[in-house]
Amino acid sequence: MTTSARVDNRLLWFLFLALGFMWGSSYLFIKIGVDAGLPTFTLIALRLFFGLLVIGTVVALAREPLPRSRRTYGHLFVMACINIVLPFTLITWGEQSIDSAVASILNSTVPLFVIVMAPLFLPDESITVNRLVGLAVGFVGVLVLFVPDLGALKGNDVLGWLALLGSAIAYAAGNIYAKRNVHGLRPMIPALFQVGFAFLVTAVLALVVDEPIGRVTLKPEAIFAVVWLGILGSGFAYLCYFRVLRDWGATRTAAVAYLLPVVGIILGGLIVHEPITASRILGTVLIIGGVALVNSRYGSRPLVRRRASSAVPAGSAGQGQVQPTDG
Repeated sequence: MTTSARVDNRLLWFLFLALGFMWGSSYLFIKIGVDAGLPTFTLIALRLFFGLLVIGTVVALAREPLPRSRRTYGHLFVMACINIVLPFTLITWGEQSIDSAVASILNSTVPLFVIVMAPLFLPDESITVNRLVGLAVGFVGVLVLFVPDLGALKGNDVLGWLALLGSAIAYAAGNIYAKRNVHGLRPMIPALFQVGFAFLVTAVLALVVDEPIGRVTLKPEAIFAVVWLGILGSGFAYLCYFRVLRDWGATRTAAVAYLLPVVGIILGGLIVHEPITASRILGTVLIIGGVALVNSRYGSRPLVRRRASSAVPAGSAGQGQVQPTDG
């Protein structure tokens, strides 16, 4: 390996770890923003505004060509609603009643929901042994997290758990929708328009549903949280993601999903003193193990053979491993 190749590989590893940290820390800063009194849609709109500034600047400097098809913009708008507006809303609302560490763990179940939903909509997706075993192991992990606290849970806590599981389902649906409908775009374009459309939707919702922005008390920690979430979690994180994706490919890059609950648990414990219990650690290990089995090549022979369809082009967006998600 040449010196330049070693330097480039080290850079990719640095970007990969930075991506895991930025996305994994998002759950903590959502919790900080929520606890500082930011209404749900106001927090989301503010973070998307800063993220849009970063991504829009990079796309403009790179002179990325924009889509010409109206249908493509329609698909990108739907993706913005499914892949950003809905899960961001559920995560932010859910963290009003549950810890950021639990939120990061529950949101790592996205690939488990994909294997259940994908065969219903994508003709080239099949149920395999490794996916069924991975789904079972991940489900046990969720139970390990949930059951020890069952007696102490209140109504809002249960709703918070359901909201986070709902956000994972939304991300799974977004992955499937992208693979089926969005093809042939350079990677930064879906990021730009998803964030842009999502910002417009959440800004309108913030004006209609939340308190007027002039009445919201912007505490220093709230300002820091939305700037962190926007510039790093929704801006530079995408730049790191697409840089690593270009050189490593989807399968290897998707492994960043394994870092998110680990970062969420550590930061939640260190910064806001959330408990790091044996059930949380075991549940995390089981969920990550389930996701690893889902993505494993062993036992990947389809249980039921299905005739391949041309409905999803070979070069479609989202092909291969499930895309990781930020908070």
